[in-house]
Amino acid sequence: MGAIRWPGYEGEAHVGRYQAGIETEARIIDATRSLLAEGGLEAATLKAICDRAEVRAGSFYNLFGSKEEAILQVVREAIDAVDPDPTHAGTDTVDDLVAAYIRFFEEEPQLARIYVLAGVAGEPSDNGSRRRFLRHHETRVERFADAMVRDTGLTEQDAEVQAELLLGALDGLAVRWALDTEFAFAAYAKLARERFGTE
Repeated sequence: MGAIRWPGYEGEAHVGRYQAGIETEARIIDATRSLLAEGGLEAATLKAICDRAEVRAGSFYNLFGSKEEAILQVVREAIDAVDPDPTHAGTDTVDDLVAAYIRFFEEEPQLARIYVLAGVAGEPSDNGSRRRFLRHHETRVERFADAMVRDTGLTEQDAEVQAELLLGALDGLAVRWALDTEFAFAAYAKLARERFGTE
């Protein structure tokens, strides 16, 4: 019995284009990651990314809405790599989450600095980037609050307030570190956890 065909079915050609898209996206992300590591935001221009990935700008825009979107994906992958509970099973503690926050800064300082500065210096007119940063922050608050409820028995409302306070302290320390990488971020982050983590 032959394969079933339906109107618009492109078969192997469709699968081939899908695979090519995945490979192109991977090349773009690899190029973006290496350019950021070599020279920061200044080095990761759209032209440099496309040249290194060996793609045309049109192919880039078929996969990403902007250069910033590709940069945020690289940063998100680095953050995910230190996630203490990557499946989001609810097994992480506040200590785990703070340790992951610190580990991101220690293991990926260039990307951490880019993330902090991009979040602070984003263009007011770039609603897409602002929404992505805000969504990421809200997700972190939710995870910290859930961990606080499990760790301490705080009510959900009190845990959300404490999570905002703790993340506000951590984010403020991150900005301080981004301006002066000699700043003892890890030591202060641990102090912030002690002061705001469960009280």
